[in-house]
Amino acid sequence: MRGPELAQQAWVQALRESAHRPPRRARLPFGSGDEVLGSVEAGLFDGLDTASLAAAGVRLVAQVFGAQAGWALQPGPQGLSVALNALAAALRALGRCGPWRHEQLGVRNALGVRVATVERGAVRVLGLATEAVHLVAYAPDGRMWVQQRAFDKPNDPGLWDTLMGGMVSADDTLEQALARETWEEAGLRPEQLQGLAHGGHVDFRRPSSEAGGAGYMVERIDWFRCTVPEGLAPDNQDGEVERFELMTREHLLAGLAQGRFTLEASLIALASLDAESLRA
Repeated sequence: MRGPELAQQAWVQALRESAHRPPRRARLPFGSGDEVLGSVEAGLFDGLDTASLAAAGVRLVAQVFGAQAGWALQPGPQGLSVALNALAAALRALGRCGPWRHEQLGVRNALGVRVATVERGAVRVLGLATEAVHLVAYAPDGRMWVQQRAFDKPNDPGLWDTLMGGMVSADDTLEQALARETWEEAGLRPEQLQGLAHGGHVDFRRPSSEAGGAGYMVERIDWFRCTVPEGLAPDNQDGEVERFELMTREHLLAGLAQGRFTLEASLIALASLDAESLRA
């Protein structure tokens, strides 16, 4: 099954539709100054400890963006990053964040310019756009290396994934994130890989489970492809992978159709298979 025939499969169309879904409930614009940076559910800030924000010189105020009422964060003299992290801590105290990672992600405006950073656990509930990177790796015989996610992962435990997938942190370039995550998850260095190249990207806009379903995922994932040379095999370094496996195209497609892979990995694997069909 190749190219156009694969694209017509009902399960493939369902996966692609799942990447772009409207919020479960209405969301309000969230930003700072005149810039919209994300979105929040009505009621997300109910009961928020505004005193803790005030102590950091931060105010959260109702504001109209265009013609739509929303919320604006007014930072103190320490800047927007401090304000966003103070807001994240206040939301965490109410149990309205995703898993707390002690990791800063970049916050970008509508033009893609980075204007601040914030704790990773708050990005979904604030509807902030994020960036991630994945690596699709093949063996010389054409089979694809995939990983099973550890069963104690906070997201998608036990599901199958590409060889590597990770967030682009605030301190990373895309290439730095690729190198770091490939080492941590697969114990491989970019210079060991053959034909390493950018393959494309996939975009996601869909509801997220954070804070009881109050999150919304807005993410661009850039994916790369490579060949792992004969005699070299992935070896997890960070304890977040259960095991690795080499899958034939047929085995891979069966797993994708059965929902055994994360949505992100499914769409990236399909994009890579399409590209490989064109190369053949």
